[in-house]
Amino acid sequence: MKVKASYHRLDPTWCNGCGLFGVFDALKRAAVALAIEPEELVIVTGIGCHGRLNNYFRAYGFHGLHGRTMPVATGIKLVNPGLQVVAVSGDGDAYSIGLGHFLHALRKNVGLTYIVVDNRIYALTQGQASPTTDFGMVTMSTPVGSKDYPIDGPSLALAAGGTFIARGFSGEVAHLASLIERGMKHDGFALIDVLSPCVTHNKLNSYDWYKKHILHVEEVPGYSPRAKAKAWEALNDPEKIAVGLIYEEDKPSFEELVLPDREKPIASLDLKVDVPRLGKIMDGFR
Repeated sequence: MKVKASYHRLDPTWCNGCGLFGVFDALKRAAVALAIEPEELVIVTGIGCHGRLNNYFRAYGFHGLHGRTMPVATGIKLVNPGLQVVAVSGDGDAYSIGLGHFLHALRKNVGLTYIVVDNRIYALTQGQASPTTDFGMVTMSTPVGSKDYPIDGPSLALAAGGTFIARGFSGEVAHLASLIERGMKHDGFALIDVLSPCVTHNKLNSYDWYKKHILHVEEVPGYSPRAKAKAWEALNDPEKIAVGLIYEEDKPSFEELVLPDREKPIASLDLKVDVPRLGKIMDGFR
């Protein structure tokens, strides 16, 4: 007797108008454009509103600890480099508690795609200031205005030697999907920072606000994502926020350098434990 496989699709529980709907739509479009089968894709999420995304996506998923998406995603990629690994974090998950992991995975050029959903606020915990909150912004945790200067993820990535640095806007789904698709095809670490409004807790950085403040680098005369000086100039524009493919270069990926045979992943090896040998080792520590 044949049993028909089935699954129950969960409806997203994000607030109406949340930028995560745009990120979710863009990621689905990119997966379809690349003809990725569900079993070929792993989505690793951290703690935050974004962390629910892999509950709604028909692919493998791992919901990690706060700030620890990079170690989990790196381990998955090295064990089975044939998988398409996408990590998703919020601005707090990526640029606060997870900042050290982010920079080291980036400089190693691990072959995964990192989508950072940046709403400039800690949304899941009711609106505290995050590492990307604007200076002077009043939040639940900064009633007299934030006195911390914000972090810019793409600028950090460029300084740390990132090989694919892009920024999208969740209000422009088709454009964001094209960036994610290019990032997933990149051989190495791909950062896609996403300007994603939180309609509940951040009333300043709204959809309309972003539309007035973003600048598409592809519309800048003479702009080339292969020119690092141009990338620095775009990221340091005091008036506009650069979106698009900001920088890209070719460099061997981490797994290409450390794995002896990428066609024979660790996942395919016989990892059965030699119990007698393990027992001798354990006896040595008694």
